[in-house]
Amino acid sequence: MLYHNILVWKKAHEFTLQIYLITKKYPKDELFGIVSQMRRASSSVPANIVEGNARRSSKEFAQFLVQARGSLSETQYFLELSKDLQYISVIEYESLTNLSIEVAKMLNSLLTKIKACSY
Repeated sequence: MLYHNILVWKKAHEFTLQIYLITKKYPKDELFGIVSQMRRASSSVPANIVEGNARRSSKEFAQFLVQARGSLSETQYFLELSKDLQYISVIEYESLTNLSIEVAKMLNSLLTKIKACSY
């Protein structure tokens, strides 16, 4: 499993685990709403890294990293919504947002490197 060596995958996986843990305490009526959306979007980040890496083409890998970045942005929105609905505290929001920003920076860096190597 080559993706285990990709640092951004490790960080994105950690982020997804944190999302799953925090959404366990959401109201039950959100199970098929925000909880489902957040879990799907956050898990899509490391999943896209894995799938892109498996393609073995720089161009395809870059496309999957862009998709991962989009899913990360979607999750960031749901974190903000969760804070505003008071499902999570400001401290939890800031912690998860900081982790998501770290993942975003790592995705951008890897994307830049892949694009530079493909020219």
